[in-house]
Amino acid sequence: MAEYLPRSHRPIAQMFRRTGHWATNLCVRLGISPDAISYLSILAALAAALCFWKSGKNAWLLIIAPLFCYLRLWFNMLDGMVAVAAGKASARGEIVNDLPDRISDVIIFVGVAHSGLMNPFIGYWTAIVSLFTAYVGLFGQAIGERREFGGIMSKPWRMVALSLGAWAMFVCRSCQTGLHDFGRLTILDWTCLFIIAGCLQTIIVRLKRIVIALQDRAR
Repeated sequence: MAEYLPRSHRPIAQMFRRTGHWATNLCVRLGISPDAISYLSILAALAAALCFWKSGKNAWLLIIAPLFCYLRLWFNMLDGMVAVAAGKASARGEIVNDLPDRISDVIIFVGVAHSGLMNPFIGYWTAIVSLFTAYVGLFGQAIGERREFGGIMSKPWRMVALSLGAWAMFVCRSCQTGLHDFGRLTILDWTCLFIIAGCLQTIIVRLKRIVIALQDRAR
């Protein structure tokens, strides 16, 4: 049987990828399954969501929560690296790799929504739009082209934006500046609205590229 080659590769900064080389070699030597690493990303997301959920009463958790978000991203990267290095890449593996990502997105933003530091309605819409952004990216692969990762608010940048918002919220609370210094919305409200706007731009960019790919194939 020919070795399976993934059709699409998410662009990852080389500096971030280098942090996974030693872990990849260790996982291959120990025979750790890429699927297990994918499931660990959900646990990291659960830890982030729990920190966000409790951050209304314990502001210092706003510092810790984003770190678990980045751990989630690291596991998301590592599972693919291990799968390729161990020769375990497969079509089934792509499903196991992607599904935990979508679960993690929902878990994290639901935790943010129920932090007591923002409007839950905005938090839930952020989760919904994040899911739709990833779903649109998969359209390209579904029609036999490559998966689209373009746009300004891909999964890593959603986590970066959320972390910056959380840390800014911590600073404002620590300085006793209050929660509603930006109109009637909190910093986390504005952060999630920024993520939603970025996701809408990302959806448009991805749809345009997919349509162009379809037109090129039809010629």
